[in-house]
Amino acid sequence: MQQQRGILYVVATPIGNLADMTERARKILSEVALVAAEDTRETLHLLNHFGIAATLVAYHDHNESRVAPRLLADLEAGRDVALVSDAGTPLINDPGYSLVAAARERGLTVVPVPGANAAICALSAAGLPSDRFLFLGFPPRTSSQRRTWLGEVADEPGTLILYESAKRALATLEDLGAVLGEHRRVVLARELTKRFETFLSGQPRELIARLEADPEQQLGELVILVEGRSLDPDEGERIEQERVLRILGEALPLRQAVDLAARLTGARKNTLYRLGLDLGLGAAGD
Repeated sequence: MQQQRGILYVVATPIGNLADMTERARKILSEVALVAAEDTRETLHLLNHFGIAATLVAYHDHNESRVAPRLLADLEAGRDVALVSDAGTPLINDPGYSLVAAARERGLTVVPVPGANAAICALSAAGLPSDRFLFLGFPPRTSSQRRTWLGEVADEPGTLILYESAKRALATLEDLGAVLGEHRRVVLARELTKRFETFLSGQPRELIARLEADPEQQLGELVILVEGRSLDPDEGERIEQERVLRILGEALPLRQAVDLAARLTGARKNTLYRLGLDLGLGAAGD
C-alpha cells in the first residue's frame, strides 16, 4: 500500500490585530507536524498567544534553497506542513513561491488557508477603484531605480498598490508625483488593523506636507495606493475611432470604411481618412 503523502498548507495570519486569526488557521497550525515560518520569533509569539504547541522551522529568503528540500521530504514522508510568513498571506511579497511551485511539480497537495492581507485590506477601505488593480510589492530603494520602476506602470489604468517603509514614504511620494503626475489621488494606509490605523488621502504633494507635519506617520510600514491612469477623452475617442476603422477596413475599401465610421463615431471624414492611412488601411489613391 502506497504511503499517503502530507499536505502543504499556506496559512494566512493576522497583519496586526490578533483577533483576525481564523478558527481554521488555528486548527491547522495546532495539527501539522511542522510550521515553516519566515521569522520563528514572530510566529512563536503568535502560537503562544493562542496556546498552540508546534515544531517550528525557519524558512526565509536566505535559507529556502537549503530548507525547501527538507520540507519536501517531510511532505513526501506523510507529514503535513504549514507555511506562514511574519504576517498576512504567504507569498504576497513574502517567501514561499519556490516551495509551493516545487510541491505542485511533485504532485503534492497544496491547500490555501485564507485570511488577512495588507494590500487587499487597504484597497477595501481606500476609496479608490477596486475593479482592477496591480500589486507591485516594495519599490526599489534608490530614487533613479524607483522612477524607472514607476515609469513602467505609468499607463496602468487600474489602482496601483505598493508596500513601503514609512521612513522612505516621503522620497517615494516625491517620485510618484514626478513620474505619475501630481494630479493622481494617493492613499496612505498605515498600522492596518491596529489601534492607530490611519488612512491619509490626497495628491502626492499634499501627502508629503501632512507627513512632514506629523512625524508619527513616518513610522512603521505603509500600503500606498495610487489612482490608475485616467484615459484622456481625446485619446479615448481616437481609440474608438481606430477600433471601428480596423473592423470596417478588414472588409471594405478605405473610403467606404471611412464613410461608415464617420456615421458610427461622429468623427470628421478627413480625420478618419488620415487615421486610416496611419493604420495602413489604404493608400491616397484608393
